[in-house]
Amino acid sequence: MKLKIIGVLAAVAMLGACADKSTTSGAATGSGATASTAGVTPGSQEDLVANVGDRVFYTLDSSSLSGDARSTLDRQSGWLSRYPQSSIQMAGNCDERGTTEYNLALGQRRANTARDYLVARGTSSARITAVSFGKERPTAVGSDEQAYSQNRNATTSVR
Repeated sequence: MKLKIIGVLAAVAMLGACADKSTTSGAATGSGATASTAGVTPGSQEDLVANVGDRVFYTLDSSSLSGDARSTLDRQSGWLSRYPQSSIQMAGNCDERGTTEYNLALGQRRANTARDYLVARGTSSARITAVSFGKERPTAVGSDEQAYSQNRNATTSVR
């Protein structure tokens, strides 16, 4: 678990060092920095990524939320309270193992679990759509546990 956190923090540091301030890289790490980033529009996708974190991770064949996932979703809930005009899409994703059908179903359970957690914390269900991409949109390229662990996620996108 510590290795995951260190990896995510390293990725955030590299993205920050390489970022062109005039454009957005489109990369999303889910790390959830605590300080506001200069030049980021409040309530935007970039604000969510930089200040809250846009994804939660799951273990193999699971849609249960870990403590880290709940912490990220708690921050997202607070962010959604600050920006009531924002709606989001929760996308469930899987690693490459398993059939397409199985991964689409698992991705949907992951998206639903994250959405339901936010709804239980007070976010209107009308502001959240849940979708599954199964294994079709990997975050990390590779066929090893490091890539698999990054691809088992639910990602929040501002709509």
